[in-house]
Amino acid sequence: MATPAQAAPSGPPAPSVSAKGAFLLNQADGSRIYGKYADTKRQMASTTKIMTVRVVLSQTGLDLDRKVTVQQAYRDYVAREGASTADLRTGDKVTVRQLLYATMLPSGCDAAYALADTFGSGATRSARVKSFIGKMNKKADTLGMTNTEFDSFDGISTTGNNYTTPRDLAKLARSAMKYSTFRTVVKTQKTVRYAKTSTGGTRTYTWYNTNRLLGSYSGAVGIKTGTGTAAGPCLVFAATRGGKTLVGVVLNGSSRYTDAAKLLDYGFGSDTASRMTLRRLPSGAEQD
Repeated sequence: MATPAQAAPSGPPAPSVSAKGAFLLNQADGSRIYGKYADTKRQMASTTKIMTVRVVLSQTGLDLDRKVTVQQAYRDYVAREGASTADLRTGDKVTVRQLLYATMLPSGCDAAYALADTFGSGATRSARVKSFIGKMNKKADTLGMTNTEFDSFDGISTTGNNYTTPRDLAKLARSAMKYSTFRTVVKTQKTVRYAKTSTGGTRTYTWYNTNRLLGSYSGAVGIKTGTGTAAGPCLVFAATRGGKTLVGVVLNGSSRYTDAAKLLDYGFGSDTASRMTLRRLPSGAEQD
């Protein structure tokens, strides 16, 4: 049964947050610190991409420097959907590592598509994407995400069956944060990357992280934003202070960054949310 906001059994009162669902856990042992409707299913928008990257990172013999050629289909997809994009250019040869940054920082649906197309199996692109989404669901089962279903590699749901719960999404984030590559990517505020073009030239890509908690909240180290009509504003976040790392989730929160800061303050036993000034994103940078 769904439960309203609930703190850990002892300690100060639980903070009030705008999010319709929220969860906070200790990265070290997975213990719950806070929950609000922790097991109520909700759309998750682009926080889906955490699983996309998690599946890639778990591939046997993964070569992060493997080259992937950007297909026109990826650009057509983001144009058709009006989706967030890393503005990958057709014919460019980018590495898997670059695709991870392009997926997680500007929330590039084109980059997520490239990963699904590359790491799925099948003779056609649609078959490969279907296969990859199958891997996402299999990984969710392995992680004990019993109230989660994926029908998308990026959060743009075709059937409405792309949902999770705050508790499940926190489980996923905790699992992903065990990968050093993932931790490195999601704490990066800005990255400049170079790729070979189809004509042999060099293209410069500059990507900014849509997670404005980074550089705004002391100790913030990730993780991923998400926004959608059905999902509302979402944020999966993490911060480290004094050797302690906390991982949290807010789903459908009108003040997602303030919510995150309140929950982290609660978990760390501090009080900085009221003094936090959000980092600005450069003009033109993707919002998600």
